[in-house]
Amino acid sequence: MELKYTQKIAEKLSLTLKQITSVHDLQAEGATIPFMARYRKEATNNLDEVAIGNIVEQIAYYTELDKRKETVIKTIDGLGKLTPELKERIENCYDATELEDIYLPYKPKRKTRATQAIEKGLEPLAKLLFEQGAEDPGAEANKFITDQVKDTKEALQGARDIIAEWVAEHEQARNKVRQLFTETAQFSAKVLSSKKDEEEAQKYRDYFEFNEPLSESPSHRVLAIRRGEKEGYLVMDINIDKQTAVDELDRIFIKASNPNSAEVRKAIDDSFDRLLKSSIENEFRLVSKNKADEDAINVFAENLRQLLLASPLGSKRVLALDPGFRTGCKVICLDAQGNLVYNGVIYPHPPQNEWSKSESEIKHLVNKYEIEAIGVGNGTAGRETEQLVRGIDFGRPVSVFQVNESGASIYSASEVAREEFPDQDVTVRGAVSIGRRLLDPLSELVKIDPKSIGVGQYQHDVNQTKLKDALDRVVESAVNFVGVDVNTASKHLLLYVSGLSNTLAKNIVEYRAKNGAFKTREELKKVPMMGPKTFEQCAGFLRIPGAANPLDNSSVHPESYFVVEQMAKDLQASLEDLIKNAELRKKVNKKQYISETIGEFTINDILKELEKPGRDPRAQIEEFRFDDTIKSIEDVKPGMTVPGVVTNITNFGAFVDIGVKQDGLVHISQLSNTYVSDPNSVVKLNQKVTVTVTEVDVARKRIALSMRDQQKSSVGGGQQRSQGGGNRQDNRSGGGNKGGQPAKNEPLNPFQAKLAELKKKFKD
Repeated sequence: MELKYTQKIAEKLSLTLKQITSVHDLQAEGATIPFMARYRKEATNNLDEVAIGNIVEQIAYYTELDKRKETVIKTIDGLGKLTPELKERIENCYDATELEDIYLPYKPKRKTRATQAIEKGLEPLAKLLFEQGAEDPGAEANKFITDQVKDTKEALQGARDIIAEWVAEHEQARNKVRQLFTETAQFSAKVLSSKKDEEEAQKYRDYFEFNEPLSESPSHRVLAIRRGEKEGYLVMDINIDKQTAVDELDRIFIKASNPNSAEVRKAIDDSFDRLLKSSIENEFRLVSKNKADEDAINVFAENLRQLLLASPLGSKRVLALDPGFRTGCKVICLDAQGNLVYNGVIYPHPPQNEWSKSESEIKHLVNKYEIEAIGVGNGTAGRETEQLVRGIDFGRPVSVFQVNESGASIYSASEVAREEFPDQDVTVRGAVSIGRRLLDPLSELVKIDPKSIGVGQYQHDVNQTKLKDALDRVVESAVNFVGVDVNTASKHLLLYVSGLSNTLAKNIVEYRAKNGAFKTREELKKVPMMGPKTFEQCAGFLRIPGAANPLDNSSVHPESYFVVEQMAKDLQASLEDLIKNAELRKKVNKKQYISETIGEFTINDILKELEKPGRDPRAQIEEFRFDDTIKSIEDVKPGMTVPGVVTNITNFGAFVDIGVKQDGLVHISQLSNTYVSDPNSVVKLNQKVTVTVTEVDVARKRIALSMRDQQKSSVGGGQQRSQGGGNRQDNRSGGGNKGGQPAKNEPLNPFQAKLAELKKKFKD
């Protein structure tokens, strides 16, 4: 990477040149982001995954910009119009928008009114008018009447068409109009009159007559209006005051006050209406969409991370129920390793109503398979089935959890599920997925496309490639953060381990099946296609419980084992003693072990890991119970104070499950008594909260909640739930407030950074 780009990235991200260069070099060597963040802290000066990811994105941006420059230079050179000055300007351009403005006058075009006028020989007339001398425009135009130009009027019109295109391609003019859009653009929407009374259009009624400054439009509003436009109910517009824009353009181009200047003014007016306004509006449509996408993807990614890192039950014997009414409730039992040992069906609900029989069957299974916990899917009939289970006296403690079903049906019909359970139908597979999610959410959820988990906002409207890349990075980060037991992990989980490809993940599973459990990390080198570089990338994230060397079940990388062994030797102790004895570890002289390759960051990480090697960093799971008096939205009344679980977090608030089919919304203005700019700073996914019902709209299936003046539970409490969070929000046209207007403390949208950047550019 060239120094100029390194400097640019460093300035943009407020980092050092060394940090940028180190990440670039490590990436070029094949290092993953989790590996760099965990095991190359000395090189990056302790950058976390987010910072490293930002550097990687910037490197990709400038790499693509370089490729675009090559194309631009080649094209202009092919036209014979590439001057040394123009080439130097292109090479020193660091902004994609500026580069396209430079290229625009030379860019191959389809036939336009201007190109047709040029073909008729009217360009000299256009130049004469544009210079705004004292000549009579009519008399000059007469000189250009030919077989192709029938009269003076047509000649002047053609000349103005050429001037209009010059104005539209003029960099200063485009930047001036951009500045006006940045500072004054209004974002508006109207309903199509022919669609106004349609039932499906009502979800967008907050936007039937809507207008606000573009700079104040949060991403969820941008995406909602764009969806309404796409579905044919709304007309969206981004506009500025025409007269102001034309006056500014006149200041750029009008040099005199004469008949020629009047012709130029007409051309400017036409240029704005026909070319400039639409061109810059399209830019801002794209910018607003990209920034809204970015914000929505960030929300989805953060929610997904929290869901993947939800508290695991651990190795327990579990009974899981996939609830249903007419078709019954599927019942499965899993052993402590998640293996299926029983499946059947009970029919406690209408129309069969076999309540007592179902109670007896569950009690029998709990005793027979020594069940320690029960997981109930949170979909249709979930509350009723939970009530059934909680009413059974098992004679001993058996924990009961409601479990997120979202995406289970996707898994049950997938190739992964068919491969795992070729002899079972989709209902059994779905119930197994519910049970395994209770045991370990991360291990099970990696088998499902993250988009199907349902914890985003407008996930179907954003750029799908960017969404997939972002969510894949989140899954990779979560898997490597927790670490993976190489002797029990599925190939689907191994696939996300740093450095491992699909082929290598499969090879590890096949090697394990053929040779038995791995006894040491070193044995991983025997797996086909496991080269030194790949081993370096993955070894620290793979765990071997019960290994002879306890470090093999820790996050200490094999490349650092010698340091730990030297610490023990210097203290005249064994490795096991060093791990068990905290007082012994306090005697370690850190500076003694710092070298060119191992710095203080690594030494600190090693000592921290030795405190509890192999410890699962996720919080312990806790039971949670809804208000038993609430079964449906009809039971919910304003003024009620009820327990709930946070199921989805958006940039305008949080959705909370209070035990009915419809999640309620705590708008950002209702999250706290104090100002909130980011809902994630107040609540986390799966957090147990106490909420007050402020409004219930049964017809629109909306419940408004408040957390003001409520004592909130600690983050991470409760069982995992996220059913329908993303889809529920998707069906909302206006976010959390009426009339589509932003609440007082609604966070500034993602345009702000971009607009501030543009404003600074124009000011400078």
